[in-house]
Amino acid sequence: ERESWQQERNILQKALKQAESELAKASAGIANRPLVETSGPKLQRLYRKYLRAESFRKALVYQKKYLLLLLGGFQDCEQATLSLIARMGIYPSPADLQLSGSRSRPFTKFRCAARAIIAISR
Repeated sequence: ERESWQQERNILQKALKQAESELAKASAGIANRPLVETSGPKLQRLYRKYLRAESFRKALVYQKKYLLLLLGGFQDCEQATLSLIARMGIYPSPADLQLSGSRSRPFTKFRCAARAIIAISR
């Protein structure tokens, strides 16, 4: 996976350099300025922006994978617990289901939100 990221990065860098050279040629042709003076600082500034955006993108991809893994783990644990309770032969009464259904939904949403915030802060 890392190798594919590296290849994608190299391709994008080459495309960026080519676009920058074309932009510098076009702007030099319009303004009649030397090509070397205009391309250096602009190219470096654009490359720094590219690296920063790439870093943010990779961080978001990592956070998304982590959150999906975390939420999937909670779902698996909950299903395992419910199946274990069902095998024990303990079934809730209809009154308990109505009572817990009305209370657990907001609590579950809050708990999921809290776990997502903790994961993001980590």
